[in-house]
Amino acid sequence: MPSNDQAKLKRSVNLPMLVFYGLGNIFGAGIYVLIGKMAGIAGMYVPFSFLLACVVVFFTALSYAELSARFPLSAGEAVYVYEGFGSPAFSRGIGLLISFAGLLSSATILQGFHGYLSTFIALPEIVTILILVVILSMIAIWGIMQSMILAFGLTLAEIIGLVLVIYAGIGYIEPESISLEVLIPPLEISVLISIILGGFLAFYAFVGFEDMVNIAEEVKNPTKTMPRAIIITLVIATLFYIVVALVSVLVITPEILSNTAAPLAKVYETATGKSAGVLSIIAMVAVLNGALIQIIMASRIFYGMSKQNWLPTFLSSINPKTHTPVASTILSGALVFLFATFFDLLTLAQFSSFVIFIVFTLVNLSLILIKYKTPYPDEGVRTYPLFVPVMAILLNLVMLGFQIMSVI
Repeated sequence: MPSNDQAKLKRSVNLPMLVFYGLGNIFGAGIYVLIGKMAGIAGMYVPFSFLLACVVVFFTALSYAELSARFPLSAGEAVYVYEGFGSPAFSRGIGLLISFAGLLSSATILQGFHGYLSTFIALPEIVTILILVVILSMIAIWGIMQSMILAFGLTLAEIIGLVLVIYAGIGYIEPESISLEVLIPPLEISVLISIILGGFLAFYAFVGFEDMVNIAEEVKNPTKTMPRAIIITLVIATLFYIVVALVSVLVITPEILSNTAAPLAKVYETATGKSAGVLSIIAMVAVLNGALIQIIMASRIFYGMSKQNWLPTFLSSINPKTHTPVASTILSGALVFLFATFFDLLTLAQFSSFVIFIVFTLVNLSLILIKYKTPYPDEGVRTYPLFVPVMAILLNLVMLGFQIMSVI
């Protein structure tokens, strides 16, 4: 396999492609797979869980925006932690944590795909996942430009699917029958706790913006493009999530929504009285898109960490024809298959969120340290007040505390 001296990653990703890359990851991991599980936790107040998760994510997203402009490198989080704490061993641990969280997310997504596929054909889950992992890994190896173009098209299909659900739901809902008492949560401890626990799972549905920083070495003008893409992606995703969640719980009861393997397909069928075959296909496309993006992300973390001499050197080898890290991609695909085989969907999602809360806390702490070390970064880097990472740390720790309390 060629060395890094013979081949490098190629800068070919622009702002629209990067935004669609982020949206494809967020939508595939969230609204198409987990909204049913969230309805089982938060009931009619699922939209508030999404809103809460957005507030928690927003401050961390601003921190990532600044860090990605300061250090536009692959293995983003590992690099940020190294710049903050100065410990290669600590950075290696964080890089592995975030890559495993992404691969756990991909495994979650593929299990969600099997749920939608089962509405068409009955296959053993392990067979479905093995075939998908092989196909997605081959696409990721094919080339970043080809993968991005495919992700762009698949993300467009995801958005069309969400628009179909919204359109069908609005046509089905009778406004005069909606009571504000049903939609606005009472100030009761049990209700607030259910919203927060739903928000914890909804937080997982926003996971994806942070993956964007790991392809920074393949982005054109990353110092400006990365921060813009992160914020744009988060705003668009939040708007879609809240509207789709509201429509879903108004069309069918949270109890029904939580007991279906293909929740948005069920919403569409109920609202239109027609088969949701097309929507199920779109949902499967969305799920595959999210899984592909996570595999690409994890492979770039392994590649970036290998370049920093934090992992074996063969993982940073780049194929001269495809300009992709083949060994890192194969390793990522193999780990996804193992995770999807041994863990169930809810466990994967919750553990992934648990890991990401810890990583986000450490990344925000790194930004605080970096701000003290280098208060004035290079020209063109947009910075945010110290309040941003401090608030992000507090919110992440509160959400992490609620999950720990729910398990005890």
